[in-house]
Amino acid sequence: MASKTDKRSPSYSQLEAGAERAKPSLHRHAREIQPYGKIARLPIALDQKVCAASAENLNQILADTITLRDLYKKHHWQVSGHTFYHLHLLFDKHYNEQNELVDTIAERIQSLGAVSLAMAADVAETTIIPRPPRGREEVPVQISRLLEAHEFLLKEARTMARQAAEAGDDGTNDLLVSDVIRTNELQVWFLAEHAVDTPAVR
Repeated sequence: MASKTDKRSPSYSQLEAGAERAKPSLHRHAREIQPYGKIARLPIALDQKVCAASAENLNQILADTITLRDLYKKHHWQVSGHTFYHLHLLFDKHYNEQNELVDTIAERIQSLGAVSLAMAADVAETTIIPRPPRGREEVPVQISRLLEAHEFLLKEARTMARQAAEAGDDGTNDLLVSDVIRTNELQVWFLAEHAVDTPAVR
C-alpha cells in the first residue's frame, strides 16, 4: 500500500497544473479570420469575381428569407379569430420550410468562399422587407404582409438567378430556381387562397 510520501502520488501543485490544463480558455479576442465581403478562394472552378457577386446577391436573399421566416413565426404566435387553428399550423409549416431555405442559402454562400450574414442586427440592416409593428394585427393584414414579403423575395430571386446563369454559376442559379423560387411560389399559393372572399355556405 502506498504511503503518504509515495513518489507515485501526485503533489498538490501537479494536481493544480492538471486542472489548469483542463480549464476552459475564456474571453478571447482576436481579429476576424475572414472579413465580411471578402472571398477565401476555394477550388470550385468559378472566378473569384463571380463568387463575390453571387455571394453578395445570396446574402441579400438570406437576409430577406430570415426576415420572412421570422414574420411567419410572429404571425404563428399572434394569429387570432375563427381561422386560428388552420393558420396557426400553416404559418408554422411555412416557417419551418423557410428555415430550411435559410440554412441552404447560408451554406451556398460559404461554399462560394464568402461569409454569410447571421446576426439579427445585420439582417435588419440588410433586408428590404418592411418591418411590421411589434403588436398584434388582424388576419387579413398578416396575410397581406406575408404575400408582399414573398413578392419582394421572388422578384429579387428571379433577377439574381438570371445573373448567376449568365455568369456561369450553375449552383447558385439552381438553388435560387429549385429551392427559393419554387418554395416561395408554393407558399404564396397556399397563403393567397386564404385571402379569397368566398362564403362558406351559399
